[in-house]
Amino acid sequence: MAAQNSRATIEPEKQTLLNHHKEKHFTAGEVVRDIIIGVSDGLTVPFALAAGLSGANASSSIVITAGIAEVAAGAISMGLGGYLAAKSEADHYTRELKREEEEIINVPDVEAAEVAEILAEYGVEPHEYAPVVNALRKRPQAWLDFMMNLRVEPMSCFTGGIHDLSNSWPSANENSKLKRHKKDYTVELGF
Repeated sequence: MAAQNSRATIEPEKQTLLNHHKEKHFTAGEVVRDIIIGVSDGLTVPFALAAGLSGANASSSIVITAGIAEVAAGAISMGLGGYLAAKSEADHYTRELKREEEEIINVPDVEAAEVAEILAEYGVEPHEYAPVVNALRKRPQAWLDFMMNLRVEPMSCFTGGIHDLSNSWPSANENSKLKRHKKDYTVELGF
């Protein structure tokens, strides 16, 4: 990515600091989420089915057979759901990447204004963000990476839509830095 490629061009003192400071971020959030959902579903539904059949005075063989069938069906369902969710997210990312590429080429002034708006919402003054915007305009791939990292990667299609809806609720904090990510995700969801 552009951020990694630019490390070679920073000041030597700063490069030394970065070489000695290795951040260790937890990057398996999606895996943990999937495990928690899978275990929760995998334990709850068969237990509820077995309890219900036991309460109906079904024979042990029926309870066991129904439990095994539910575990198999649940595994297929969770696997298929995970695959479809991942495919949908990848398709969404590809569409957004293409759209951002086209906007950088076709409406660069609008995209530059969006970068300025994002930085301004962090409190960066025009005289401070103007050189950043100009530098990104000279490096289309870095510009694309910047836009995708700030606006698309942090959100899946679903969470993007929910996020935008939550920003329109009356109790939402109008000064929230999260509002910088607003981009018509809700249109894709049909909200």
